Amino acid sequence: MPRRDIIVVGASAGGVRALQALVGQFDADTSASIFVVLHLRPEYPSLLPHVLQPYSALPVAQPTDVETIEHGRIYVAPPDRHLLVEFGHLHLSVAPRENRARPAINPLFRSAALAYGTRVIGVILSGMLDDGTAGLWEIKRRGGIAVVQTPEDAEYGQMPTSAMANVPVDYRVPVSDMGALLADLIARPPLSAPSDAEIVMPEPTRLTCPDCHGPIQRFRFGPITEYKCRVGHAFSPESMLAAHEDAEERAMWSAIETLEEGADLADEVRSQEASTPAAAPRRNGTGKRKTAKAIRMAIEETKFEKREDR
Repeated sequence: MPRRDIIVVGASAGGVRALQALVGQFDADTSASIFVVLHLRPEYPSLLPHVLQPYSALPVAQPTDVETIEHGRIYVAPPDRHLLVEFGHLHLSVAPRENRARPAINPLFRSAALAYGTRVIGVILSGMLDDGTAGLWEIKRRGGIAVVQTPEDAEYGQMPTSAMANVPVDYRVPVSDMGALLADLIARPPLSAPSDAEIVMPEPTRLTCPDCHGPIQRFRFGPITEYKCRVGHAFSPESMLAAHEDAEERAMWSAIETLEEGADLADEVRSQEASTPAAAPRRNGTGKRKTAKAIRMAIEETKFEKREDR
């Protein structure tokens, strides 16, 4: 008889403590496979398996590509690789970042839902913004179970709150109660698979990708909106806004650099002309420096307003 034996867990800011508390609740004979994505910096090796192992009765490790899936193991996504679940094995992917992250939560959740349908339990823990919401929606669409950490219990409650606002979540519990809940869900047979929803068609937009500047299309999954470019960079509305704000700031700093360099060049040429009797000075860098100063002040004002909004 099929069992709910595929548990996918997503976490971001504040997620290490939540993961330590969660893995410590699995028994050594847990008859399920657990897959974990925590947003990681790509340029550094991950110590997450070593951080979690002392709390866990199950082995915790970063998997290798095309590794066979086994029960009673915790698979942790490595830095700069999406962790994808396929039937019977897993896959490590260097596909484009989603929600500005690789590994990202949505690819893990979507792939597990596609491969195992009703056997999947999706878990959202502490984190900022909303990665995991679209993936959890896909798990529910294919008959899986959606579980979120109670926002009040999370160090950062934005990810659980986003999931609850957009997905018909089955359970919201503090992380201290999650192990018992998951053990109970593993023991229950899954329900029959629902019929697939209609195909989602992309909608054109006037936007461009903050990462590669390619054209962006809009996808709507029930109440959820995602933006995706030609090469595969994907964004939720919140992550798209954050990425675009970063791109705006980079563009303004680039403008400052160009203006100040232009001012220096204008002053140098003006100085050379002044030393030539036949040439009257025509150039002055003052205006460019004033414009650069105004842009710099605008950047600082925007950063101050963001701090005030937190």
